Amino acid sequence: MAMNVSSGNSADGEPEVMMDINTTPLIDVMLVLLIMLIITIPIQLHAVNLALPAGNPPPPPLVQPQVVKVDIDASSRVFWNGEVLAGPVEVDARLRELAALPLETQPELHLRPDRGARYETVASVMAGVQRLGLTKFGIVGSEQFAP
Repeated sequence: MAMNVSSGNSADGEPEVMMDINTTPLIDVMLVLLIMLIITIPIQLHAVNLALPAGNPPPPPLVQPQVVKVDIDASSRVFWNGEVLAGPVEVDARLRELAALPLETQPELHLRPDRGARYETVASVMAGVQRLGLTKFGIVGSEQFAP
């Protein structure tokens, strides 16, 4: 504990500046933080035991899902399973054929656009999929492909 015990006035009548800092509150705060740290560390180290069910996973489906690959190359040509489509009208017609199928038998639609493909082409295919309500749809990636 630090205290400044003096007369309070200097020789010229001005009060002296107190230069001592009372460090007791700082030590108290540090002790409280240390105690909180000591108390909370054991709580964080406890593990939670989970009782997971034991059993066999379900067998894989006997019939693998059909996959339709829609590729878009750098010149924005659209390929349907490797076959070049004439234009957006033919793409829309093929998407309508898929949408007409029952949901259980609809194939998965994998879109693979090239990095150099025009945005409008990719967006029009994706908009057609959304408009027709196809749910088994995914963008596979923008890697190069061999149609």
